[in-house]
Amino acid sequence: MAEDDEPIDDEAVAAEWAAMAGGDDEDEVDQDEMAAEWEAMAGGDGDGDAAEDDDGSGPSPGRVLDQDEIDSLLGFDGDGADGEMTGIHALINSALVSYERLPMLDIIFDRMVRMMSTSLRNFTSDNIEVSLDNITSVRFGDYLNSIPLPAMLAVFRAEEWDNYGLMTIDSSLIYSIVDVLLGGRRGTAAMRIEGRPYTTIEQTLVERMISVILRDMCGAFEPLSPVNFTFDRLETNPRFATIARPPNAAVLIKLRVDMEDRGGRCEILFPYATLEPVRELLLQRFMGEKFGRDTIWETHLATELWRANVELRAIMDETSMSLREVMNMEVGQTIVFNKTPKDDVVLKCGEVAMLSGAIGRSGQHVAVQVRQQAERLQNLEIE
Repeated sequence: MAEDDEPIDDEAVAAEWAAMAGGDDEDEVDQDEMAAEWEAMAGGDGDGDAAEDDDGSGPSPGRVLDQDEIDSLLGFDGDGADGEMTGIHALINSALVSYERLPMLDIIFDRMVRMMSTSLRNFTSDNIEVSLDNITSVRFGDYLNSIPLPAMLAVFRAEEWDNYGLMTIDSSLIYSIVDVLLGGRRGTAAMRIEGRPYTTIEQTLVERMISVILRDMCGAFEPLSPVNFTFDRLETNPRFATIARPPNAAVLIKLRVDMEDRGGRCEILFPYATLEPVRELLLQRFMGEKFGRDTIWETHLATELWRANVELRAIMDETSMSLREVMNMEVGQTIVFNKTPKDDVVLKCGEVAMLSGAIGRSGQHVAVQVRQQAERLQNLEIE
């Protein structure tokens, strides 16, 4: 009973619990040593890095990258000087669009830029310079999502190719054209009123400019393949200007229109399906390339073939006989064929059946009226 009455030592109990939980100083020292050992294995200690840098051996393989290096590696540090992506971002996006180089397309739009400069000067009676920024390949859905609004999107149709294209006029060019055509003073920038839909007058003036651009584009394509681009409709909502599926690849041509202190951008987009009828022509490195073919020789060969003389034999019928029967033939003996005067005869060139027809007389000559072509005769013989 006396032992039960003794007070409980709180400090002893706390020490006992700490020992059970591994909280003594020796365990803490062991944990610190273990942490230091793991840090040394990872090469993350500052002293080791500094020592390696001092002796010129370079950074250790386990060096920790800073945020700028991580952004540069992933390609999130912004675009390059010429707008190209870098790092892993560029590696991933390089497989998004299978861009097929079309050399002739560059020549066509260089020609179109020169034609547009003259046409728009006559259209606006102002000094206009048109320049070609670049020609790239994009996904159609990504392009629609990247269009800065407000803008006007003109859908046009390539009649000979039986497909559509898209032309985008940004707000700066819209207000500049409207200001120039309605007599705006030079030296003052076009006033923009954002947040309101385009008026009927603005849409009509932009449609006239689009018609001028489409005529120039027809003239640019004419030396390669004549095509007629016709205006289909004008939209202000990109969702209503869908002419292809979002994942489909397309060629994007960016043009810059400058009118002294005003101007804007005009972008033309062709889905690859639209350019498919003339893809072989666009793959040419120069105008007139024939990929190894010589049309002059082909024409000469065809002309000589048509002028060649051939000998035709009219075969009324054929029969098979043994050599014994032929040797035993006598004068006056009759050979019977399975033909009647009304049956057709076959005209052969060598051993090739060319024509067949009915035999008859034309004046003092024996004639054959052609009824069937050689292809059908060959098919009948094969059957």
